[in-house]
Amino acid sequence: MENNKIKNIVIVGGGTSGWMTAAMLSKLFKNQLSITLIESKEIGTIGVGEATIPPLQIFNSVLGIKEADFIKQTQASYKLGIQFENWGKEQDSYMHTFGDVGKDIGYTQFHHYWKKSQPKHAMSFWDYSLNYQAAKENKFSDIDKIAGSPLAGLTHAYHFDASLYAKMLRQYSENLSVNRIEGLITSAQLNSQGNIKSVTLKDNQVINGDLFIDCSGFAALLIEKQLNVGYENWQHWLPCDSAYAVPCERSEPLVPFTRSIAHNAGWQWRIPLQHRTGNGLVYSSKHISDEAAKAILLDNLDGKALAEPKKINFKTGRREMQWHKNCIAIGLSSGFLEPLESTSLHLVQSAIIRLTKFFPHNGIQQANVDEYNRQSKLEFEQIRDFIILHYHVNNRANSSNNPDLWQQCRDMQIPDSLEQKIELFRATGTVTRHQDELFTEAAWVQVLLGQGIEPDDYNPLANNITDSDLKEFLANVKQIITTAVSQMPSHDDFIKRL
Repeated sequence: MENNKIKNIVIVGGGTSGWMTAAMLSKLFKNQLSITLIESKEIGTIGVGEATIPPLQIFNSVLGIKEADFIKQTQASYKLGIQFENWGKEQDSYMHTFGDVGKDIGYTQFHHYWKKSQPKHAMSFWDYSLNYQAAKENKFSDIDKIAGSPLAGLTHAYHFDASLYAKMLRQYSENLSVNRIEGLITSAQLNSQGNIKSVTLKDNQVINGDLFIDCSGFAALLIEKQLNVGYENWQHWLPCDSAYAVPCERSEPLVPFTRSIAHNAGWQWRIPLQHRTGNGLVYSSKHISDEAAKAILLDNLDGKALAEPKKINFKTGRREMQWHKNCIAIGLSSGFLEPLESTSLHLVQSAIIRLTKFFPHNGIQQANVDEYNRQSKLEFEQIRDFIILHYHVNNRANSSNNPDLWQQCRDMQIPDSLEQKIELFRATGTVTRHQDELFTEAAWVQVLLGQGIEPDDYNPLANNITDSDLKEFLANVKQIITTAVSQMPSHDDFIKRL
């Protein structure tokens, strides 16, 4: 068994995914592993992963990175949610905020009580979201709980410069003895069992390894070009296949939320950082030309462009196996889901943690490989369904484009797993989630309500409270949130204090 021991790890590709992998493996396994990362300055990174979801806090915490240091070194700002504009109807907007909305009573979720109160007390669902109220006031404070109340505090993620984060993690990893090699990979050598034995660089240097981690982005140099695992294409559900990305000058005030703005043939992101704003337009090349897409992006910046827009081509989907033989794909090499819900870096993070749980200590066991792939597949599919939801339940008017992207998305047949969730919520207000599913019940409720899916009913347990008590309960929750937000500093001021 000792002959099969996994000791030498070779990470192919740097960028955020490569250095996140190197940092976590070197931190957790210490001197058990010898880690080499190969990257080339000649190969650019995609660099659009500037918005995250809350679990990145855990990742940084495990590494021992202090939040204040992270904020400073990556020019980060705080993120309380994503504001979706024009996704329901033109001029409509709603926010998918992090954290809880309102307060559950017993086993009955808050949104059932809110539904029971309609239309007698016609208050917005988001009146009961601390994250939403703080976001709209451009406020932020790092509080776990609202003092003197049973309500949770703010739940946050970040906007940050992905290239600066990769630089930060490279220094962290090299301090833990990760060996970085500058070079371009020209070929890989397989052994008689079909495992990768080594890779050869442009300068003819040969790098041997026991386990290879493919962080080479869309190129998928090992998992696809060498091992031919295949790709499951999801473009029939998510037809956007292109994007332009461009930074612009920072706008004021520095808002603590991402903006996602629907246009005729796609959607635009705005991500506010301390030193600039990240922008992009995701679109379907079948419904708009590249030139027209670029013009829409540049015409809708809120500051002067700081570079020429970068074109990105992609195919939504996933590798049929993200671990095959002695190669594991992490990051864009494992698959791609458009950044509508800021899940790209989370998929990197979860893949790394999954690898640590199933790490092949004394040789690769097929049972580990199979379970890793099963969990990866399920995670991708669950996030896929959540993203499809936004497109499918849109209520946008048809544009002059023919055929119209938004009409196509409304009419398309969606996965059964998603159809079941929508119909169950529409009928009863109930949201079902599989164990360990990424998006919370509150997240599903916000997107469904925000895009016009009103439930016909609510859980009858909500009838155990009288109308007068319910009115008082809702008023108290709203007042607690309003008071808490009024006492918070501005988002800008909080960051400056760091």
